[in-house]
Amino acid sequence: MTARREIEAVTERIRLRSKAAREAYLARIDAAAGETVHRAALSCGNLAHGFAACQAADKAALSGDRVPNLGIVTAYNDMLSAHQPFEPFPQLIKKAAHEAGGVAQVAGGVPAMCDGVTQGQPGMELSLFSRDVIAMSAAIGLSHNMFDAAVFLGVCDKIVPGLVIAALSFGHLPAVFIPAGPMTSGLPNDEKARIRQLYAEGKVGRDALLEAESKSYHGPGTCTFYGTANSNQMLMEMMGLHTPGSSFVNPNTPLRDALTREAARRALAITALGNAYTPVGRMIDERSVVNGIVGLNATGGSTNHTLHLIAMAASAGIAITWQDIADISAAVPLMARVYPNGLADVNHFHAAGGLGFLIRELCAEGYLHADVRTVWGEGLEAYAVEAVLGPDGTVERRPAPEKSGDEKVLAPAGKAFQPSGGIRVLDGNLGHAIIKVSAVKPEHRVVEAPAAIFHDQAELQAAFKEGRLDRDVVAVVRFQGPRANGMPELHRLTPPLGVLQDRGHKVALVTDGRMSGASGKVPAAIHVTPEALDGGALALLRDGDTVRVDAVAGRLEALVEPAEWAARTPAVADLSAHHAGFGRELFAGFRQLARRADQGAGAFGDAA
Repeated sequence: MTARREIEAVTERIRLRSKAAREAYLARIDAAAGETVHRAALSCGNLAHGFAACQAADKAALSGDRVPNLGIVTAYNDMLSAHQPFEPFPQLIKKAAHEAGGVAQVAGGVPAMCDGVTQGQPGMELSLFSRDVIAMSAAIGLSHNMFDAAVFLGVCDKIVPGLVIAALSFGHLPAVFIPAGPMTSGLPNDEKARIRQLYAEGKVGRDALLEAESKSYHGPGTCTFYGTANSNQMLMEMMGLHTPGSSFVNPNTPLRDALTREAARRALAITALGNAYTPVGRMIDERSVVNGIVGLNATGGSTNHTLHLIAMAASAGIAITWQDIADISAAVPLMARVYPNGLADVNHFHAAGGLGFLIRELCAEGYLHADVRTVWGEGLEAYAVEAVLGPDGTVERRPAPEKSGDEKVLAPAGKAFQPSGGIRVLDGNLGHAIIKVSAVKPEHRVVEAPAAIFHDQAELQAAFKEGRLDRDVVAVVRFQGPRANGMPELHRLTPPLGVLQDRGHKVALVTDGRMSGASGKVPAAIHVTPEALDGGALALLRDGDTVRVDAVAGRLEALVEPAEWAARTPAVADLSAHHAGFGRELFAGFRQLARRADQGAGAFGDAA
């Protein structure tokens, strides 16, 4: 089965653009496969250090080169709800490995920070760069050269992209990603958003806000809205890095544990020591990346992946662009309505048929490359299933339901919510930007209004509280790019801007920072590049300039006379307060090396 012409066209131009980098990458991982998957190549001293802490049977097994050893890379910590469920996973994996005739060791841990904790706080300015730290941390663990395959335990925003970059850097090894699952449903997301807006207006106090937040984020597992964390899980399944049907099973359930054991066994089954060798660097190709982009748009996923997908693909020698993402968005229908693109949460999506239903529909309509390789074998159609617990405690799979359990949450392709995915590229004299309109009502998709300029999100919040923004306004928050202050999310601006919109004003946000996987009803032109600190035109804007954000025509413009525009000198900002404290001084090198947002906004990784 071939994909639709529009999907094939984007895939082919990615393939041609990436040809030289991809060939060099494949040559490198092929050479690594010939050199490093046999522990017998290690000296006796190397090997003795590598299994010194193992039990006697594992030492004996690892002394040769015929028993596969599985490296576990974990993002476990017990502060964050999404990663706390990983605590027992290494023991589950080790037991499953022994039963399958292999060995498993924890290769290393990686940091996992939560943007929900750091929103609006200094720590948010480390958030994006934590992706690169995670990639490097995982690489250090795998560099001991003890492993025939690896499993990766991670869920949230920067963790999964960082782990994918590391996995592809060790592309000669098979890699299976093992999720922990979402927390059970709590306070409905629309009610949480309502309380946030009331708090922003001063109509309820902190006690009411904390009570609402605590009822929403109430237990172990991923947050239930469809932000970057749950978009990550969708991507891993769409790209064939999960076992089928495993993304959205709740933590601490028998099925979750059975899926974890099964993933460990599958990772051992696809090493070079068997007959189904599946090195992740060859498994993930241009078609896999395009499938991920299709899934992102079909589900209304996180805008953060317009950064992460570029960085992830580059690690495999594949060069994608914002235009690739936008062109796929234009061709792919929006089939899911999960908050902030609807009222449902990810548990409702899963119950309605979830990714199994979605993948079957997308494959049947030619939106996906169904003939890709996955960790499960050949073909993505094997993922058009629902995973259930069998009578013997193992995983069984049955075909995804023929009909959606709730077409208000998950629609068939023929009844899609809109004909396009909603991620668009804006161009104009202010630069290039990303906008996500799947949650923005059509009447709010074009905003032309005077600019209010801020160099810090706290300045905007103060202006709102003082009543200075109670009008039509394009709020411009600049000097928020990766080179300026690490490109923080500005999600705390959603409630005040939402209040202004609800009052009947025309409102938009323009920023060289990030918004969030939870971008919502206010149009937001984000990731503006070049950023203000790096010669971007945002630095030329002045308070009161008329700015047009046009998500229909794809324009981002300052309506200023060309002669006046050309004569302006860029504004400057004192960013010293953002460069020290809370560890930010340790990331000075990352800020200096950071690439543009449309190049992935990382400190390394270039497939071009």
